[in-house]
Amino acid sequence: MLPLRVQFRTRFNRFHTIASQRSMSISVGFEERSDGRVATVTIRNARALNTLNSALLTQFVAAFAELSQDEKLRCVVLAAEGAKAWVGGADIKEMAKIKAPSEARDFIRKVHGACQAVRSCPVPVIARIQGFTLGGGLELAAACDFRVATEGSVFGMPEVKVGLPSVVEAALLPHLIGWGRARYLVLTGANINAATAISWGLIEFLVPDEASLDAKVSECVDHILSSGPRAVRLQKELVARWEELGVRAAVEEGVKAFGRAYEGDEPRRYMDKTFFGRKQGDGHEKL
Repeated sequence: MLPLRVQFRTRFNRFHTIASQRSMSISVGFEERSDGRVATVTIRNARALNTLNSALLTQFVAAFAELSQDEKLRCVVLAAEGAKAWVGGADIKEMAKIKAPSEARDFIRKVHGACQAVRSCPVPVIARIQGFTLGGGLELAAACDFRVATEGSVFGMPEVKVGLPSVVEAALLPHLIGWGRARYLVLTGANINAATAISWGLIEFLVPDEASLDAKVSECVDHILSSGPRAVRLQKELVARWEELGVRAAVEEGVKAFGRAYEGDEPRRYMDKTFFGRKQGDGHEKL
């Protein structure tokens, strides 16, 4: 498998450049595999710590909307340009120009739209984190299905430091790290290092450097590609429902998803591939 940092064949050229600001863009590249297609979405605004303004947020949502229609897509890696920051937050220069509550609501809905685009994507989205991940950046990371980060990464919700509450997908943080730790982040505005982040459960994997980052992300991608594509999509949909339902209703949703899996032949094919193809007596007689 090619390292994920290699630039793959690009299809969505119209997302590559904002006409008036060529240094800012959302790029989408692909790696074609025998098991399906892997997309890498890269936020390119390194000069401004990859902060997200309205133009980038609009591009981001459009890119994920088109990706979500790709039936051959198996996984998305969400990366960012440069080593200093993954996403340094929403663009504070743009927020400083807001003059009315209605403008504020319109802007923050764009941040929510980007996070929702990730959560609504029918395949797993892996956050490839290197550097500062703050405010709206941490919300975007929380919206991903799981997160891989380097040891030098820094995480925080600094909105209260600039007179604003942490909102929209900050609501995901208590589910990841618990209410007490979420309160600490949003009420103090303090940053935490990567070692603390993994001990809290804010990230799933911690690696020492960029090479290790690509290797771990590639390992995660390989696990996804070795699984049934329909099963993975059903599972992501079901996990989203689990977040909203009580246990009894969540169990019933699982029963429905299990039945839907048998609408095609994927269970039979993958059981043959991963189970019945093994020799009897090797310890895999039971699932």
